[in-house]
Amino acid sequence: MVTSSKKKGTFVKQAAILASAGLLVRFLGFVYRLPLTNMLGDEGNGIYGMGYYIYTFLLILSSAGLPAAISKLVSERLALRQYRNAHRVFQTALIISTTLGMLFAILMALTARQTAALVKSADSYYAILTLCPTLVIVAIMSVYRGYFQGMNTMVPTAVSQIVEQIFNAFFSVYLAYVFLQVRIPEGQTKNIALGAAGGTMGTGIGAAAGLVVVLLSYISIRPYLLRRSQICKQQYEESKKELTRSLLRTAWPIIVGTAVFSMTNLIDIGMVMRILTASGYSESEATVLYGQLSGKYVTLTTLPVAISSSIATAVLPSIAASNRLGEKKQIKRKMNLTMRISMIISVPAAVGIGVLGPQIIAMLFPDAPDGGILLTIGSVSIIFLALCQTATGILQGIGHIKVPVVGAVLGAIMKVILNALLIPIPSLNVIGAVLSTTGCYLVASIFNVYMLSKLTHVRFDFNRILWKPCIGSLIMGLGAFGIYKGFYLLLPNNTVCTLTAIVLAIFIYGIVMLLIRGIQEEDLESIPMGRKLIRLCKKAHML
Repeated sequence: MVTSSKKKGTFVKQAAILASAGLLVRFLGFVYRLPLTNMLGDEGNGIYGMGYYIYTFLLILSSAGLPAAISKLVSERLALRQYRNAHRVFQTALIISTTLGMLFAILMALTARQTAALVKSADSYYAILTLCPTLVIVAIMSVYRGYFQGMNTMVPTAVSQIVEQIFNAFFSVYLAYVFLQVRIPEGQTKNIALGAAGGTMGTGIGAAAGLVVVLLSYISIRPYLLRRSQICKQQYEESKKELTRSLLRTAWPIIVGTAVFSMTNLIDIGMVMRILTASGYSESEATVLYGQLSGKYVTLTTLPVAISSSIATAVLPSIAASNRLGEKKQIKRKMNLTMRISMIISVPAAVGIGVLGPQIIAMLFPDAPDGGILLTIGSVSIIFLALCQTATGILQGIGHIKVPVVGAVLGAIMKVILNALLIPIPSLNVIGAVLSTTGCYLVASIFNVYMLSKLTHVRFDFNRILWKPCIGSLIMGLGAFGIYKGFYLLLPNNTVCTLTAIVLAIFIYGIVMLLIRGIQEEDLESIPMGRKLIRLCKKAHML
């Protein structure tokens, strides 16, 4: 009983640490994207987004699947006290990831100009070029993060993410400002293409700072890890050849599944730009619309999903260890808890962003206020993406790593079909890409959740996972809209009224969820300052 309680506490604590870091990182990301967007405008955002999404796709192919694979393999070996094998997983992964990172960085640099031409944005060449070194840095850093996560220690990953984003935020804004002042032959005072490239340079500097953090963390515990590896007695020591096969066998479905979703961004770059220009828009006008899609809609809707993504990352080693030890009850409990926490956060975020979409855009981007309609129409995608990512993390943890690949492919097919049908409609244009994104995540999430339930024979408690958060969120959404309109009559200031509506909406949602028992003690334990909230709720007789 004590062991079970301890495991539960560890799992919840590590998930909370990574989720808290994810929230802070996303918040810092917002902080720097505000001045960046206001400096670059929608056109600069479009150029920045094109370079960044191409980099992200190559990053996924080179190393993004390795942290999850390393985490899974390390946690399984530690559960069986195979400490030497666990450390050899790390050493082997470091060689593989560094090699792949360097190869893809060289490939990206050599094909930068051709890639920019392919996506119909010659100005994105500089942004693509400046991101090449970042591929190598992140490839190395991802191995260390995966190793720490496999040891069920999320603190180094969390701290490195925060440090990375702080450096990224400062240098992205500073370098964008510096490069915007560069004069170009036509005599313009601002160079949007170079400004966007300056923004992407901050990504590499931030990654380097994050790498330093995980390196120092590893160096501090390395003597203990080596000593433990030497003392432990294990019957069989895996060779690097065997571990390479295991890593690649585990990583490739994760890489493919993630790459397919990343391809949806590349699909948007190619299809949105090509269809819009074919429909009569100039390249500059198409880039502006794409900038609203990538710099506002994608940035804002992925904020709450960062939490579900963090939860999925944290749950993977925990479920993998329970699966290896045959702890079926623990797996079932963790699955329901993880899904529940993900939806408790994602559903109200989707409703809130949908209800106050235009107001949020106008508040955050006063110099570039267009694009609020994209949030109003596409905010529901938050729910489906969160469901998809959470189910993917669980499936990977229990060893069914190929299932999310199928879901991702089905979603990508839906994305392409809907893009082709909807974007050419003049009244929709870029809204068609938002609707197709929602369709993509809807298909993938339904498939992943269905397969997860079928493979594990676990019946999800959808009453607590989905329906109660929906009830609480609908009441919250009506409250938020009413509060905004009421306050705006008294004080016609969008920023003040939007912030007031958001803060009061959070309280409304929390109270409604407690009253309908949509949030219980176990759920509160999984969030930052959860124990304090439990004590307050008990004093108010709400738990």
